[in-house]
Amino acid sequence: MSLYAIGDLHLHFESELKARNQIEDKVWQNHEKKLMDNCHKVINEDDTLVLVGDHSWGRNINECQKDLEYIIELPGRKILLRGNHDMFWDANKTEKLNEMYKGKLEFLQNNYYTYKDYALVGTKGYTFEGPFYVDNYGNIEGWDEKEAEHAEKLVKREYERLITSFEKAKADGYQKFIMFLHYPPTNILQANSIFTKIAEMYKVEQVIYGHCHGESRFHDSIIGKKRKIRYSLVSGDYLRWNPYLILK
Repeated sequence: MSLYAIGDLHLHFESELKARNQIEDKVWQNHEKKLMDNCHKVINEDDTLVLVGDHSWGRNINECQKDLEYIIELPGRKILLRGNHDMFWDANKTEKLNEMYKGKLEFLQNNYYTYKDYALVGTKGYTFEGPFYVDNYGNIEGWDEKEAEHAEKLVKREYERLITSFEKAKADGYQKFIMFLHYPPTNILQANSIFTKIAEMYKVEQVIYGHCHGESRFHDSIIGKKRKIRYSLVSGDYLRWNPYLILK
């Protein structure tokens, strides 16, 4: 009975929208078969697989049917987190999705799920990615104040959702936590963030996140142990479509 994670599948069985790198980058070629094969090698039906967002390119639930059916066919229990490209998943429709896919998929937002004596908590998260860039001398160029202010509002909203997830689990007696985000816990300019502070406040053992894919993005945030918390990137292309073992 093990716990695994992976993210950023960007499936497009029905959608016409396809990412250019999924056509040109070798790691994305036939990635659906690679993932299915790799999951069947290591994941048993009593295991749990958390998918940390960006499941489908579909613009609505109708364009996602085959993508979600593919996820259902993966072995084990499946828990889904909302990603920034998951247009089918409106923030207010989590309960509806849980009803629609009851017994097949579980959707994590403003709630929590369990694994052994752990509470699995999470939200999409958010981090300001620009537009800005850092030049060769470490100077920040192109900073957009208006976008940065908007980002702060999104961070606050996701912070509140994450607190809701933690507090529901705590109210039910859980004291051990694994925290899931779609966005990384920090951006390239940050050593800490409100999300790392929450992880420390609730004494989280591990923080699992996605979103950073394409080799130039793999080290945008924390990887490894920091202040007794293990941070792990689980985007699919980073893992080469091998699900990441969190606990066994």
